[in-house]
Order: sequence, then structure tokens, then C-alpha cells
Amino acid sequence: MPVSLPPALELFLDLLRCPTCHTRRLHPDRGALHCPAGHTFDIARHGYASLLTGTRATSGDDAAMAQARARFLSTDTYAPIRKVVASLAADAVSEQTTVVDVGCGTGDYLASVLDQLPCARGLGLDTSVRALRSAARAHERAAAAAWDVFRPFPLASGVADVVLDVFAPRNPAEFHRVLRPTGRLIVVRPTGRHLAELRGRVPAMVTIDPAKEQRLHRVLDPYFEAAVTEQVEYTMSATRQEVLDLVGMTPSARHLSPADLTDDALLPDRITVSVLATAYQPR
Repeated sequence: MPVSLPPALELFLDLLRCPTCHTRRLHPDRGALHCPAGHTFDIARHGYASLLTGTRATSGDDAAMAQARARFLSTDTYAPIRKVVASLAADAVSEQTTVVDVGCGTGDYLASVLDQLPCARGLGLDTSVRALRSAARAHERAAAAAWDVFRPFPLASGVADVVLDVFAPRNPAEFHRVLRPTGRLIVVRPTGRHLAELRGRVPAMVTIDPAKEQRLHRVLDPYFEAAVTEQVEYTMSATRQEVLDLVGMTPSARHLSPADLTDDALLPDRITVSVLATAYQPR
């Protein structure tokens, strides 16, 4: 039986463009999205659009990582980060707006922004089909689609009021193309102190490049200028399961084996959270 078009995805049909043709609009028919040239993209039964059909994407969260992410974010331990992201978005635009979350994961940050903007619509893009299953249900006004951040986005130019990039890879040229001239790009990234207690005890944890900030500014500078930066830093207490989920949802999970985390002495019960959130305006 064909999958019906999710109401949230229907909200975005005017903005979506065929990933193959890049300019033609998509229209729904029999559980799929079609362009006039005959390219077809399935709508998964979980509610997201499979726009990467027939192409190979960069790696996203696998099933275990997506499950760890959903469990950890449900604890509200990262609620201060969500609050700052939502505040930066709300300060930049009116309620009637379009938000695109690139590398949306399970859609938690996008949902927080939409809660602050009652008339806004949101679209989450991610390569992980496991994460997209949650993102498609994260908010009644949020749609989700499988897409790779490193490719030209399946969106018309100048249609987004806000682009979110929270702990995700970046494509500055595409961010700039899809944003309106008055839009805002919001980038959240860790500082060198983020999860320091874990990085100090678990050797296989991915380190943070000391030059990360310089590299970020270098790649964004041709397209954007920083408008405001907020720092979020606090110490969280965490159970053993929460620590395991925190590690399990990060890129470090790909470098760790279960044996690396069996020693409870390696798992601190208090961990530093330290991130920077910047709102950029297009040049």
C-alpha cells in the first residue's frame, strides 16, 4: 500500500527541488515524490523523504548511535543548549518562518526552535535513516528528508530564514544559497573543554582540534559574518547509562569497542559541557 504524504512534508513541497535536476519541483503521487523529468523518490513508511535514493551518502548515525542519541537527549541534559539555539533563532526572525536543520539527527534541536516559533515550519536533513525515523516525528510542523550535507541541497535558493548546524558538518556555500538575505545561520560546536573528563579517561575518544575555531571562521568568512555568539558551559551529573549513551551518540562510538567502557573507573559521574553557539548573517 502506498505511503500517504506526511502533512509536515506537504508544507515543504513549494521549496523542494529534484535532487537530480536541481531546478524542477517535486509533486507527490502514490507514496513517492516525482519531478516532471521522471525522477522518483520514495517516502519511507516512517515519514521521511528518501531523496538520496540511488546515491551513496557519507556515513551518518547507525542504529546504535541513533538509539543512544534519542535516549540521552530525552534526559534533558542538553536542555541549556537547546534553549540557546531556540533563542538565537527566535531573536533573528519572525514567527512565520522556514527553518532548515542540516545534520538534524533525531530532530530535537529543530523541535525546540519550532516550539519557540508557533507559525514556523521546519525541515531536517540527515544521512542516517535511523535518526530520520525519529526526526520525522519530532514535531508536528517538522518534516525530514535523507540528504548529504556535502551535496547541493534539494531546495530552491533563498527560501530559508534559519539554517541550523548543531554538532554537524558544514557546507557554507549551500547554507548561503538557501538562506534569504535577511536569514541567519546558527552554528553550535564544542570548545576544547567539552566532555574533557571523558576525553581524559577514555583514550579512544575523538579529540577536539585546537585550531577548530580558526578553521570554522576561515571557511565561513567568505559567506557570513558573525552577529552574536553565546557560550554555554556547565557541569552535568550523569549516570553510567547516560555516560555510555553520551559516548555512543558521538563520532567516538566508531572508534570504541565495548571493552573500552567496561571499567567504571573510566566513566566520570560529573562531566563538563562547553559549547559555542553563533548566529551568522549572510554577506
